[in-house]
Amino acid sequence: MKNTLQLTILVTVLFICGIRPATAQSQFSGWAATFQNYKISPKWGFYFDIQYRTTDQWKQMHSLLIRPGVNYYFKPNIIGIVGYLIVPQQRTSGGVTGYLPEHRTWEQLIVTHNVHLSPKARATAVQHRFRLEQRYIPRFHAEGESLVKDKHVYAGRFRYFTRAVVPFSGVHAISAPSASGGTAQAGPTAASRAFTQGFFASIQNEIFLNVGDPSPVNGKFFDQNRAYVSIGYRCSKQFDVEMGYLNQYISGAGNNSTVNHILQVATYVRL
Repeated sequence: MKNTLQLTILVTVLFICGIRPATAQSQFSGWAATFQNYKISPKWGFYFDIQYRTTDQWKQMHSLLIRPGVNYYFKPNIIGIVGYLIVPQQRTSGGVTGYLPEHRTWEQLIVTHNVHLSPKARATAVQHRFRLEQRYIPRFHAEGESLVKDKHVYAGRFRYFTRAVVPFSGVHAISAPSASGGTAQAGPTAASRAFTQGFFASIQNEIFLNVGDPSPVNGKFFDQNRAYVSIGYRCSKQFDVEMGYLNQYISGAGNNSTVNHILQVATYVRL
């Protein structure tokens, strides 16, 4: 278990420190998100997140993610979720810029456990998320001053996410998962009930791999990586807020690649 946390920290630090081609294009943007979970019975619940992302230099909206889902609680620390996502995203063709949506269906499994870095240390909650996505990506052309959708093409993707949350104060956390299905990033462990108020730090990494034919995206098996560190405050067992730095490395077609430096602000609601 301790090795899992050490690997999470190592991979995250390596990507933030610059494991990427020297020719990668750099961007600077902002993301704002809210992740919400509503448990309606011992086995069932609802999930919802919405995320606003800017273009380079925070000039305008790049995309808006709207992602509902249904939770099933196999065990206190294991959650399965199925859901849908629509993401209107800025696209350009022939000098014309507009917004066209990508649609996705997705399935994921979240497993959470605790790690004690030393016998006297507080418990650190570590979360693992395994997600499959079925993406329907628009193909389009410019017509006058507008973009016109021709069709949607299919692309599959697998994402593995791991996150460690360390309270700065309070008693030991209790192993249990958050049902967050965010981009990147899930919130602090949803049922860490013993830690009800105070500051925490988080570190996480998520790798994206194309499944099946990658030609509709970048033509490669590897798609992108997101490394993230943050500081947050747990206002109550139902509500957290955090701010952090996310390093998004995107492998484009051919030798093209992008490193996006992101300031992210997020809230987490658990009811």
